[in-house]
Amino acid sequence: MLADLLMHQGRPVSADRLVDDLWGEEPPGNPSNTLQTKVSQLRRALEKAEPGSRDLVALRPAGYLMEIEPDALDVGRFTALTARARSTEDAQARAGLLADALVLWRGPAFADFRDEEFSQAAIALLEEQRLTCLEEQAEVRLELGEHSMLADELGDLVAQHPLRERLRAAHLRALYRAGRQNEALASFSDLQGQLAEELGLDPGPDLAALHQAILEQDPALAPVSAPATSAARPRTNLPAPVTSLIGRDESVARVRKLLDGARLVTLTGPGGVGKTRLALETAGQMSFTDGVWLVELAGQTLDIAEVVAAVLGIRDDTATGSRPGVAPASLGERLANALGGQELLLVLDSCEHVIDAVAELAELLLQRVPGLHILATSQEALAITGEYLEVVPPLPEAAAAELFIARASGFTPDAEDSLAIASICRRLDGLPLALELAATKVRALGVQKLSSRLDDRFKVLTGKRGGPDRQQTLRAVIDWSWELLTEPEQIVLRRLAVHAGGCTLEAAEQVCAGPDLDVLDLLTRLVDRSLVVFAGGRYRLLESVAAYCRERLQEVGEFDLIQLRHATFYTELAEEAEPHLRGRDQRRWLRLLDAEAANLQGAAQTELAVRLVNAASWYWFLRGRHREAHRSLSLAGSEDPVTRAWHAGFAILVGDGTDLGQHSRTALSAFDGVDDPEHRARAEWFLGLAHLHFGDVATGADLIGKALTTFRVLDDRWGVAAALAGRTKLAMFRGDLAAAERDGTQSIALFEDIGDRWGLLQASDMLGYLAEVTGDYDRASRLHREGLRIAEELHLWTDVSYRLSSLGRITLLTGDFARSKEFHERGMRLATEQSNQFAEEFARVGLALGARRQGDLDLAETQLRDSLAWNRRLEADFGVPFYGVTLLLAELGFIAELRGDLPRARSLHQEGLTAARKIDDPRAIALALEGLAGAQTAADETARLLGMATTLRESIGAPLPPAERGDTDRISARARSILGENAYAIHYTEGTDLGPAELPSSATPARPG
Repeated sequence: MLADLLMHQGRPVSADRLVDDLWGEEPPGNPSNTLQTKVSQLRRALEKAEPGSRDLVALRPAGYLMEIEPDALDVGRFTALTARARSTEDAQARAGLLADALVLWRGPAFADFRDEEFSQAAIALLEEQRLTCLEEQAEVRLELGEHSMLADELGDLVAQHPLRERLRAAHLRALYRAGRQNEALASFSDLQGQLAEELGLDPGPDLAALHQAILEQDPALAPVSAPATSAARPRTNLPAPVTSLIGRDESVARVRKLLDGARLVTLTGPGGVGKTRLALETAGQMSFTDGVWLVELAGQTLDIAEVVAAVLGIRDDTATGSRPGVAPASLGERLANALGGQELLLVLDSCEHVIDAVAELAELLLQRVPGLHILATSQEALAITGEYLEVVPPLPEAAAAELFIARASGFTPDAEDSLAIASICRRLDGLPLALELAATKVRALGVQKLSSRLDDRFKVLTGKRGGPDRQQTLRAVIDWSWELLTEPEQIVLRRLAVHAGGCTLEAAEQVCAGPDLDVLDLLTRLVDRSLVVFAGGRYRLLESVAAYCRERLQEVGEFDLIQLRHATFYTELAEEAEPHLRGRDQRRWLRLLDAEAANLQGAAQTELAVRLVNAASWYWFLRGRHREAHRSLSLAGSEDPVTRAWHAGFAILVGDGTDLGQHSRTALSAFDGVDDPEHRARAEWFLGLAHLHFGDVATGADLIGKALTTFRVLDDRWGVAAALAGRTKLAMFRGDLAAAERDGTQSIALFEDIGDRWGLLQASDMLGYLAEVTGDYDRASRLHREGLRIAEELHLWTDVSYRLSSLGRITLLTGDFARSKEFHERGMRLATEQSNQFAEEFARVGLALGARRQGDLDLAETQLRDSLAWNRRLEADFGVPFYGVTLLLAELGFIAELRGDLPRARSLHQEGLTAARKIDDPRAIALALEGLAGAQTAADETARLLGMATTLRESIGAPLPPAERGDTDRISARARSILGENAYAIHYTEGTDLGPAELPSSATPARPG
C-alpha cells in the first residue's frame, strides 16, 4: 500500500483502485474493511518510525494519498534536479546537477515491486526519465571535452539499450572524438542491422546525418579540447551581478590596464564607495588560464591561507604524510607550490580587517607564483613591494544621479525633480551605498521631501570645509536608515549581524527570533530597503552595515545572547549533518556545510565548542582541512574522550609531536571506564587511518582490527565497511590478493547499500588496483571510472588525480598510448595544482612507463631518475623504502639491460630486490628476480630466475598478466635461443620447484646439486 500511494506522488488513489492493486483477482471477503485495516496498519508503522507521521496517510473524497512534500522522496528530488539542469545554461553547472540527480538512483525503481502489475507504468516512466537524464549528461559532458572517458563509459549502456538513438548518437560522437572512427562506424552499422531486423526501420535522419558527417570527417565534429585536469573542476567562483554597474566604465578600464602591467593592485577608499563592486566587475571582464577567484575576508576568523585554500579547492592535508616530530610545510608554502605554474587572478575582498596577514601571504605568493595577479580591496594599503594603489573616487554627479534613479524602484523623475536629485547626490558625496540606501526612501517621501530631510540631517555634520567626511556621510545615512526602521525591523537587522558570510532563512528565523516577529516578512522589508542583500538563497549584510549593527547589538546588551543562539543553531546543524556525511545525502550536506564554514568557525569559539568540533571533525576530514580541525580541537581543550581522539588523529596527520603512537594510546585511554563502545571503535578506526597515513602499518592494522571487531558486535554497518576498506589496503600492502578481494568486495557492497560515496571511493580504489594486478582490465577501468566520477562529485581533487593516472595505467596496459599519456598528464597537472607530490610522482611514473614501452628510453630514464631521487629523500626521512622504489629500480634496470649495460642492470635490480625484501612484497620480489634474469650472462641462470619469479607470483595468486609480459617474454626468448627449448625447460623447472622460503636473497641463485 505504501508503495502504491508513493507511486502516485501525492495524487489520491481510490479505494477500488487500491483493492484491485493489492489483491487483484482474489480480493478479500470484505474488501472495504480489509483495506481500512491495511490503512490503519500503515499509519501505525509510520507513527512507530517517526512520531506524528500517521497523519501522512490522508483520506480525501477522491481516495487515499500520502501528504508529503515532493522533496521528501528521491523521485521528487530527482525531478527537481533534472528540471533545474535543463534551465541552466552553464554546461559545468548543468553537468553537476545531472550528476546529483543520478546519484539518487541506487538500483531499479521500486525493485521490490517490479513484478506487480500496478507498478509497471510508474517503473517504466521512471526508467525512461533515468535514461533521458543519462543521455543529457552524456551530451553535456561532450560539451566539456570528456569524449575519451565517455567512449568507454557509454559502451555498456548502449549494449543494454541498443535502439535508443539519442544515446547511440552520444556514443558515436564520443568514439569519433576519441580517435576511434572505425568503432563509431561499426556501432552505427550494428544499430542499422538491429533496426532493420527487429523493426523493419532505418536509423532516424539525425543519426543518419551524424553517420555521414563521420564518414566525411566533418570539421563540425571536431572535439572540444579535453579538460586540462577535470571538467568538473570550476575555474571561477565570481557571483553573477544582481544589478548593473553604473558610472564606473572608466574605472574598470583603468583597473584592467593596471592589472595588465602590475601583479598587485589595491582598490582603496572609504566604506560604501563601491570597491568590491568595481573589483568584481573588473575581474569578471578578465580572462586567466586557471581562473578568477573571489576570496571574501570580511568576518573571517580562519588563517588567511586556509580561506584561500578552501576557495581554490586545495586540500590542506599533508602531501607526503607527516613525520614524527616534523611538521609539514606551512599552508602558505603549499599554496605557493600548488599555484607555482598557474596563471590566475585572486580578488581579495575587505582586507582591512586582516591587513597584516593578507600582506604576508600576498607577498609570499607573488614572489613564488609568477603567473599570479592579485586585485585587493581595502580601506588601507597592503604596503608591500610592487603594490599599485587605485583610489576609488565617489561617483561624479551625473553617474550618481543615474544610480539613484535606477535604484529608486518604480520612480520616473520629472523636470522639477532634477535639482532635488542633484542636491541629494551632493549631500551623499556620490557614495554608491549611501545613494542606494537613500533611493529606497523615494517611494515613501518623494525626492523633494527626501532632499529636505537630508539637508536637516547633515547640518550637524557640516564642518569648516562645508561638508562632512565621507565616512561620516555613510554613517549618517546608515543612522538615518536605522531610525526609519520599525523596532521589529531593527531587532532582526542587528541580530543578523552575528552571522559570518551570510545565512539561510532557517538560520535567520532561529537566531533573530522574538515575540511576534515574522522574520521572513521583516527580512523582505529590509531587502527592499537595501540594508540586507539576498542572493543565492542567503541573506547577508554589507560590511559597513554589519559593523554598524554589531555596535547596536552591543549597545542593547544582546550580543552574548544572540551569539549563543548563533552557536546553538550551527552546532545543531553540524550534529544533524554528521550522520548524513556517511550516507546517501553526503554531497548535499557537504555543500551545505561548505556554505557555513565561517559560521561553524564562529561557533567553535564559544561555550559550545566541544559539541561543535566533535560534530564537525568528520566534515573537516572529508574536506581535507586538517590544520583547521587540529587548531579548533586544540582550542576546545576538552577532556571529552571523543574530542581527544579526534585531536590525536589530526595531530598525527599534521605532524604535531614526536611520539605519535603515544598520541593514540593516551587518547584511547580516555575511554577507559566509559561505556561507549561505538565512539571508542570510531576513535580506533580513525587513529588507525591516521597511522597508515604516515606509514605506521603495524599500529594502523592493530587499531583497525580492534575497531572492526567492535563494529561487528554493534552491527555498525558503516564502521564495518570503513574498517574492511582499511583491511583491503593492508592486504594489498602484504600481497594477500584473496583477502583484498574478499574484504574489498564486502566493503563496496556495504557502502553501496549505505550510499556513502566517499567510502565507495576508498574501497573501489584498492579493488581497481587489484583488478589491474590480476589482468582484469575491464573491471579495473570500470572501477577507476566510477571512482573518478565520485571524486569529482565530492571535489576530492587529489583522488581525481589518482583516478586519472590509474586510467592512464590501464590504457597503457591495453596498448592505447595516446590516451594513456592524456590521462597521466591530466592527473599530473591536477596533482601539481594540489601540491601533492605523491600523486604527481604516481602520474610521472606512468608517463615514464609509457615512454619506455614506446622505445623512448632517454625520456623514460630522465623521468624515472627524478622520481627515484624523490623516493630516496622520502626513505631518508621515514627510514623505510616506499613501494615506488622497487618499481623505479626495476624500470631503470630494464632500461640499462636494453642498452646492453648488464653490470648496471644487475646493480639496480639487486638494489630493488633488497628493497622488496624489506617491505616483504612478493610481487616486488618477483619483479626484481625477473629483472635479474635479464641481466645475467648465463642463460641457465636466466631460466632459473624466471622460474623462481613465476613460483612467487603464483604463490599469491597473481601470475603476470599477458599485457605485462613484454620484458619476461623478451628475456625468456633470448635464453631459449641460447639453450634450446628442452634445456630451457629443465632450468626453468629447477627455478619453479623452489618454494617461496627457498628463494635466494642474492642476485645469483645457487646451482642445484
